[in-house]
Amino acid sequence: MTQTSNSGTVLIVGGGAAGITVAAMLRKARPALKVTIVEPSEHHYYQPAWTLVGGGAYDIDKTRRLTAELIPSGVEWIRARAAGFDPAASEVSLDDGRKLGYDHLVVAAGLQLDWQKIEGLNATLGQNGVSSNYRFDLATYTWQGIQAVRGGAALFTQPAMPIKCAGAPQKAMYLAADHFRRNGLKVDVSFHTPGPSMFGVPFYAKALSEVVAQYSITPRYNHNLVAVDGPGKRAVFETGPAEARTKVEFGFDFLHVVPPQSAPDFIKSSPLADASGWVAVDKQTLRHTQHANVWGLGDCTTTPNSKTAAAVRAQAPVLVANLLRALGGAGEEARYDGYASCPLTTSRGKIMLAEFVYDGVVTPSFAGDPRIPRRRYWWLKKHYLPYLYWEQMLRGAPGPDWHRKRDYPEAVPALVP
Repeated sequence: MTQTSNSGTVLIVGGGAAGITVAAMLRKARPALKVTIVEPSEHHYYQPAWTLVGGGAYDIDKTRRLTAELIPSGVEWIRARAAGFDPAASEVSLDDGRKLGYDHLVVAAGLQLDWQKIEGLNATLGQNGVSSNYRFDLATYTWQGIQAVRGGAALFTQPAMPIKCAGAPQKAMYLAADHFRRNGLKVDVSFHTPGPSMFGVPFYAKALSEVVAQYSITPRYNHNLVAVDGPGKRAVFETGPAEARTKVEFGFDFLHVVPPQSAPDFIKSSPLADASGWVAVDKQTLRHTQHANVWGLGDCTTTPNSKTAAAVRAQAPVLVANLLRALGGAGEEARYDGYASCPLTTSRGKIMLAEFVYDGVVTPSFAGDPRIPRRRYWWLKKHYLPYLYWEQMLRGAPGPDWHRKRDYPEAVPALVP
């Protein structure tokens, strides 16, 4: 017989960036509120720095801390894995058979990396020059693999959207291309993506096409990675129109792979998901579209924003304000505008800081043209943002918010990666 426990007024599924930030903010606002986090992982990771690790510019050990050290004071941590939802009964099932009741539920379970969807990939990751910055144990191998290249071909891939940090696949590429350039190496660098452009926001896509051109990188659009032969150093892609897909092969000396991604399986099969498989929430209030005491934020939801830590930092105050309002608090309904930020490492020492909201509206935090890679943004990415994450955001203080709509000339300015 399963046992039901009313373990918290607010139950949070997921103890990543979104879950811990919301828990800390709730406890700050209402110290007496009972908050519980369900999270199975021993460690918590600052994933945005893995791109820098893969470029030889950051210490991997600084990206990992114990989850126990980050759970906010007064918040109960249940170290287990969620297995299902029963919103009609206001219950969450755990994989050990327990059921947890709640008054309000916050789903912040992230997404899953579907490595197995690329044939042969799991068998060769971390060897044969095949790596990915999307895993803690592989980011350092990315840098080793880049350093081992003395010529030949370096391939960088991106899967179909949505994925977490849509700019990360090309961040790895630019740091590699910069390394090759600095060391006088002649390497054929190419970027393979199922999409039609370098970035989903045209304002930045045009500028990134200029970066690609300056590095003599070959962009291959409408190319989706489906198989990898590590020992044979071959990568297989599908391309062509949907009704007549064909397969093409490319040899490589180094291959950086970003795997397909989707909502966690226990969310896909739950009544909280819509037909897309993600948790169905109102894109502005972050409240579930069918269940008034269910909320969602971060990578696991249907909100049509870029899935980044910056998006979580903007979503958390909105969700917390609206949840507290639902608990009897005062104030107007808060609304999330779709803000996300993508610091694109165009070289070792420079970053193009892409910031935008829903519908691709450009909303930088600073007045200068955001398409120009700047050295001060490298400092921001490497030093300030990790501090903001560990010492402020996860402690319930999301930090300053200066983003707003700004207008710039349509023509791409002169830029140097």
